[in-house]
Amino acid sequence: MYEQISGNIWRSRLLLVMFLAILIGIGYVFSRAYNDPFIMPLAIVIAVATTVGSFYYSDKIVIATTGARAVDKDEFPHYVNSVEGIAIAAGLPCPRIFVINDLAPNAFATGRDPEHALICVTTGLLGMMDRTELEGVIGHEMSHIENYDIRFMMLVAVLAGSIALMSDFFWRMRWFRSSSRDSNGGGQAQAIFMIIGLVLAILAPLSAALVQAWISRQREYLADANGALLTRFPEGLANALEQIAEDPNKLQSANKATAHLFIANPLKDHGGAMNSLFDTHPPIVERVRRLREM
Repeated sequence: MYEQISGNIWRSRLLLVMFLAILIGIGYVFSRAYNDPFIMPLAIVIAVATTVGSFYYSDKIVIATTGARAVDKDEFPHYVNSVEGIAIAAGLPCPRIFVINDLAPNAFATGRDPEHALICVTTGLLGMMDRTELEGVIGHEMSHIENYDIRFMMLVAVLAGSIALMSDFFWRMRWFRSSSRDSNGGGQAQAIFMIIGLVLAILAPLSAALVQAWISRQREYLADANGALLTRFPEGLANALEQIAEDPNKLQSANKATAHLFIANPLKDHGGAMNSLFDTHPPIVERVRRLREM
């Protein structure tokens, strides 16, 4: 378990460094293409400004989007007791507890930090899981909170948004502003950077989406391993994941914007082999195999 946790942490950090390198490289090329050193900082400032609101209000947005509602111990005593017990085991404040009225078994955690977190499961999951399986799912979601995955993935979203916004700026400036040649005869170099910029404007958002998906998959593996460490029973989560994968029901409130939050992709039909490159969740078969190797 400790080996998996350590390995997934450093792989996630490496991917984040790659993301930053891509962002800086794109900003440099775009700035040279238009001979304007302010393009990169301007794009980043705008991208960050537009995502700050999402960072502070993400939990409210997700609750409204999924139709989740708060519950108490009188309504779901086993569920609430499990969340409280695993929060104690993780040394965290108990998150707010929600459910979604839906037959499809699934769960997610959101919030910007452990003090402002919530855990939500569907009524379908509560109806089919035994105690150890439910605790496995909650341990997985508690690990996302403990590891600050929500904050980490928000940072990744900011970087991905910055890259997409910079690419969009490049295309708009291409139409509304003629490129100027510098007074020192650097027109040929500027033209080369313009060609490179055109290529990057097409490929950069695609690359950002790929890296974002890779990071998300690593964090899911990390939450599996860390969740098994919390419960000391990997088989519980493995069994839960198998049941979620076998269930034919599709989450009614599922959409691409929130799909990455869930323990398993709620979009049952989310594409073929090509689209699997952009999946935010690893294959459940592989997740189960790793858990059972513990």
